[in-house]
Formats: sequence, structure tokens, C-alpha cells
Amino acid sequence: MRTNRGFDSDDDRWAAVKARDAEADGKFWSCVVTTGVYCRPSCPARPKRQNVRFAASPADARAAGFRACKRCRPDEA
Repeated sequence: MRTNRGFDSDDDRWAAVKARDAEADGKFWSCVVTTGVYCRPSCPARPKRQNVRFAASPADARAAGFRACKRCRPDEA
């Protein structure tokens, strides 16, 4: 069982995205290059790993040119 919940590496973050881990919400955001959106880690969207980048905040994702996902609404509480 995983004890480090810091999501410090891209591998840790990707594992959280694959698992739709709600514990990771608010700790990082996944940005999908092919669609131009950023999502919560728990989003039901299933991007391919090679298309995903990670951002530390919604502001960082927007600054990189991504827009909020309409499914998971990452800017809402």
C-alpha cells in the first residue's frame, strides 16, 4: 500500500490520474495536450499518458494555454 501521498513525481501523479484518486484533487492538475484542457486527477476523462502534462495549480495550467475541463470543472470547489 502506498504511504507517500505527496504526488512528487510524474509517475505518482499519473498513477493517481489512472486510479481517479480523489485524494489527489487540489494537489495537482493534469493537462491534456491534445484537447487543450486541464482536469482534476479524479476526472472521468481517460487521456493517453503521452498527452498528459502536470500543473501545480489551475493558474499554472491556464498560463500554459489550457482551459478548464467541462466534465470535472477543476476551478470549482
